[in-house]
Amino acid sequence: MARLPRVVVTHWTHPEALAYLAGFCEPVAPGPAPGVWSRAEVLDRAATAEGLLVCMADSVDDEFLAACPRLRVISAALKGYDNFDAEACARRGVWLTILPDLLTEPTAELAIGLTIAVMRQVPAADRAVRGGDFAGWRPRFYGAGLAGATVGILGMGRLGQALAERLAGFSVTVRYADPRPLDPERERALGVHRSSTTELLRRSDVVLPLLPLTRQTRGLIDARALREFKPGAYLVNIGRGSVVDEEAVADALEAGTLAGYAADVFAMEDWLLPGRPDRIPARLLENPRTVFTPHLGSAVDGVRREMSLAAARQLRQALSGQRPDHAVNDPAR
Repeated sequence: MARLPRVVVTHWTHPEALAYLAGFCEPVAPGPAPGVWSRAEVLDRAATAEGLLVCMADSVDDEFLAACPRLRVISAALKGYDNFDAEACARRGVWLTILPDLLTEPTAELAIGLTIAVMRQVPAADRAVRGGDFAGWRPRFYGAGLAGATVGILGMGRLGQALAERLAGFSVTVRYADPRPLDPERERALGVHRSSTTELLRRSDVVLPLLPLTRQTRGLIDARALREFKPGAYLVNIGRGSVVDEEAVADALEAGTLAGYAADVFAMEDWLLPGRPDRIPARLLENPRTVFTPHLGSAVDGVRREMSLAAARQLRQALSGQRPDHAVNDPAR
């Protein structure tokens, strides 16, 4: 009987996905308790593996690939793949696949939640109630509302459009900046207006950068960009941590020029970037006008189940000699 290909799943995943994998490979995964293997633990198990099913906590570079010479496919259960060297994978004959669509809706929902939370000072108010500092209504924690606000979206891809659709019910003006404009009919359907980046920053009450992490976008929202912000504006980051200069954000919060900062992503997560910080700046964590969630963009149970299954299906395609549906490279064999 022929040996089944070995596939290492680097993180806890749903039993349905493991059962699907067991139909065509030998899956090796953490469990049963939720967890993620470290890089060393993954390498130890992947040295003889043909496939990997990876998550945001992983990173793959040429050194990693050299230690796993039998790899044929890396299937990422995520959309942004800046932590994975696609060119190095291609050089070594390894497919790299992603999930372009499944994360869009839950991430757009979280963006709305974080925006409201930071504008209405929800975390500070919650702490006051839990700390016993509440004896009935008092004129405190007055924040800002979305109604009548201008929301600026940097990047109008799938996520930007999904966010614009959800903002339609909030009586806001939506501006976007993107080098590739939407067609006029789509702009009208979404009710959005294209601006330059500078105009968007100057006129928006809330700014959301929804951009992939590239050389051009790293640190895009830096001290200089923050000086262009409308006084009292809010910044919400659900895209990639390093698109925002976190120290510059802390400075703007302390100076009072930025009214609040909410984030689901952080620069410390961008594993392959040289010089990345190893922690979130303490000044941000301690600032009462911040709201943070631990990378929950796609953390909806049903969505994560479907993501694992979709990533497993791409593994099957690659291991059976097909081109995976959502490959981001084209390895030469």
